[in-house]
Amino acid sequence: MPVVNRIADFAEEMKGWRQALHQIPELALDLPKTAAFVAERLREIGVDELHEGIATSGMVAIINGQGNAAGEGPTIGLRADMDALPIPEETGVDYASEHAGNMHACGHDGHTTMLLGAAKYLAETRNFRGRVALIFQPAEEAIGGARIMVEEGIMERFGIGEVYALHNAPGLPVGHFLTTPGPLMAAVDTFHVHIQGQGGHGAMPHETRDPVMAACGIAQAMQTIVSRNHHSLEDLVISVTQIHTGTVDNVIPDTAYINGTVRTFNPKVQAMVMRRMQEIVAGQAASYGVTAELDYEVGYPATVNDAEKTRFAVDVAGEISGSEKVEGEAGREMGAEDFAYMLNARPGSYLFLGQGQGAGLHHPKYDFNDEIAPIGASFFARLVERAQPLP
Repeated sequence: MPVVNRIADFAEEMKGWRQALHQIPELALDLPKTAAFVAERLREIGVDELHEGIATSGMVAIINGQGNAAGEGPTIGLRADMDALPIPEETGVDYASEHAGNMHACGHDGHTTMLLGAAKYLAETRNFRGRVALIFQPAEEAIGGARIMVEEGIMERFGIGEVYALHNAPGLPVGHFLTTPGPLMAAVDTFHVHIQGQGGHGAMPHETRDPVMAACGIAQAMQTIVSRNHHSLEDLVISVTQIHTGTVDNVIPDTAYINGTVRTFNPKVQAMVMRRMQEIVAGQAASYGVTAELDYEVGYPATVNDAEKTRFAVDVAGEISGSEKVEGEAGREMGAEDFAYMLNARPGSYLFLGQGQGAGLHHPKYDFNDEIAPIGASFFARLVERAQPLP
């Protein structure tokens, strides 16, 4: 059963939803147009409850199972992220972003559409017991909307017992699913180093305390954390991604700034990195005669799939696409995802759905492949029906 027949019937309607959402990309928690569009579709679909204003612009819609007006029984959570990115669009499509400087460069317009498609089918058929909670989340790309929704109590408020999500995957063949039990994506932290030296003429470096050389020393020394301070079998990435300093060729500046990202899975490795960074910054600053301050920001935790729920999700994905198109032991990667907060709160699973060749995520020429929306909606729908079957 590659796609649920009823969902295939309204695939063109889903395409229209997705392309309409693509035109109104909004950022972080501030999604008034996106949230209004989603809420209007949910009311048309006929969900039983719609709870808006969660995490500012997020919402949870409830659909009761067949003959279950009171909503007794288990509740399964399905999540889609709705926010976009501050990237100028270069797709050239006729439904391109109408919000200059913003675009749906990660496919969240498609994720929202897939969940809306599942909602339409589930509200029509109600071929399940208990309830389904449809979680439409803001701010995945920015400040962790999933964390805010969890902190605002959605799991307890709606009695959610397990939770699932999908993400499109450029480069993976259309309709292929990929996931793994246990750790799937890394924890992500950010570091900032502010260096204060004493500038002067470039021809007289002996009269300065050069922050440029200190920045170079700190950036290079940080790489020894990976090569010399951690066990080679533990995944760890430290990337210096920005160094800003100076204005002209013949002036040594007063200050320098370093920024970068850290990706880990093991909290002990994360703690070691924090300790060693502090030691390196202090030691290098002393050796170059400058002062330096490390600001280390702990970000999203690792995304860890529940093993049992993942085996179940893999089985459902195989029903939709065929077992030969599902890789259920794909291993982990160093990307990050705020769905980790929901998986910390409830068991569940996160899967990738292939959308074929094309520009990668966060690229100005990226566009979601509308062909996979009915596949994702079918996966969500069958997940509910099989997790909570009627007696």
